Amino acid sequence: MVRSGRWNRSGWGLAAVLLSSLLCVCNAAAAPQPVRDYLLLGGATDEPTPHRACEGYMLRGQRQQLDIPAPEGGWSGQPQALDVFNVFAGEVSIGHGDREICGNMGDARTRDSRFRAGIGMVTVPRAGSREPIHVSWATPLKERWGPTLRLGAPSPVQQRDTARLLVRTACVAVALALALSSLMGFFTSRDRIFLMYIGACAVFVLWQAVLGGLSGYPEPWFPIGVDSAWWLVGLTACAQAVLLPMLWRLNAGHRAWPRSRGVVSAVSCALFAVALLVPWMDWTLLGWTSDVLEAAHFAGCVAALLAGVWAWSRNDRWASIGLVALAPFLLMIVADLARAQWLLAHRVEALQLAVTWLLMMAAYALNQRLGNLREQRDEMRQLADTDALTGLPNRRAGLRELGVQIERARAEGAPLVIGFLDIDLFKEINDRHGHDTGDAVLQAVAGALRGALRGRDEVFRMGGEEFLLLLPGAPRDVAAARLQQVGRRITEAGVALQVDGLALTASIGLAQWRPDHDDLAALLRRADHAMYGAKRAGRDRVMDGEQLDAVRPL
Repeated sequence: MVRSGRWNRSGWGLAAVLLSSLLCVCNAAAAPQPVRDYLLLGGATDEPTPHRACEGYMLRGQRQQLDIPAPEGGWSGQPQALDVFNVFAGEVSIGHGDREICGNMGDARTRDSRFRAGIGMVTVPRAGSREPIHVSWATPLKERWGPTLRLGAPSPVQQRDTARLLVRTACVAVALALALSSLMGFFTSRDRIFLMYIGACAVFVLWQAVLGGLSGYPEPWFPIGVDSAWWLVGLTACAQAVLLPMLWRLNAGHRAWPRSRGVVSAVSCALFAVALLVPWMDWTLLGWTSDVLEAAHFAGCVAALLAGVWAWSRNDRWASIGLVALAPFLLMIVADLARAQWLLAHRVEALQLAVTWLLMMAAYALNQRLGNLREQRDEMRQLADTDALTGLPNRRAGLRELGVQIERARAEGAPLVIGFLDIDLFKEINDRHGHDTGDAVLQAVAGALRGALRGRDEVFRMGGEEFLLLLPGAPRDVAAARLQQVGRRITEAGVALQVDGLALTASIGLAQWRPDHDDLAALLRRADHAMYGAKRAGRDRVMDGEQLDAVRPL
């Protein structure tokens, strides 16, 4: 009845709170208040539309041009949007009627703000007019690297343009995130290969920024100016110097051809040297260098493919990572040879996605490497803390764990009892039955001790024929009974060895940790003294250190 009354009072209280909340909501809805919680940033401006008119110096040099004709019957009189993208060098000029604008990918401030990944213009031709839209651009460095143009209604054209910007930005963001993750891996492992990966990410970020125009968005943060073509070729050489060795290693090329390390290093150094020479190249030599870099990329991908297939055929599990990382580049090579139109329209995005995929696969391989390093470290630590003969933790591990248990007992106020065990007459066993039998005895004792453990109990071999047992949480009487059982288990283990004349016993000293008196050394010393007391008392027994202290003369 009391519990029922309490429930009724709680239920009525909860109902009152809900009813009050409902009334407050209804009052707020019935009497709307003016909105005062807002934030207004910026202010009115007289800045003109963010694109600039064409000047004579902007249109110098070799250029190509295109006149986009009006449809049959003339223009409809509706707004027309033209987006010019995949521009890798120079100014783009767009004109219609008496209006002409110029823009470049290195500075987003020179472009119409409605177009974020390309240079575009929205014009409204007079209904029935047949005047074409004029477009011109700098002659590309090589064939099939000219711009892509998209004409249509402003909304879908601008949406596609924004989608391209999102893809390009996401690829750069992923590369930066992978670099930060690799930095954490370096701090964890101190392995220099993680620093090399961070350097590769930095090169690819700069290359992508120049390739996709992000170096000038929203305003130039990497000032390439009018030298965008030179910057692009130079950074492409740097990217190839990083990309090709990465593909080769991921595809196990260094295992397929052990002497390839020198060749790969020489190729990388040559590509970096080309990057340093780019600023002194003229336009013709720059175009030829671009062709050489493309050929080097093709050859490197084919070599990595052959190495990966060779390693995969020999059940090298790492080769599958390399082949997966290589797949986008092979697809692009095939599409380029087949002159696929989709590659022309999305070349920048395809290149960035392929590089991002490579970085992700390389990061996966690095994580696998980090996992292997951790396993090796754990194995080395396990070996360093394990006695080879018995498989028990050794003295160093025992002392460390005893310190941990003392701190835990101090924090929790729980009892801690230890037992120090010594095999009786072990030297005589070795002398009479041989060291092989002595080793078998140590192993049998270790097995008996493991079998006697319960809960959080632990056992360690301290050296020779001495063992340490930790019994945390056990009261003194319970611990004493458990150590008596340990002695019986050891005697039974000796019988199981079936060695004529072998009588296996052990002397065990018991000591309980005293919070106000004992540190680690004092606790061990009392257990050791108790063990020697057990030997003086006739062996094959458990001696309590407290009882030994009670009979010791003052």
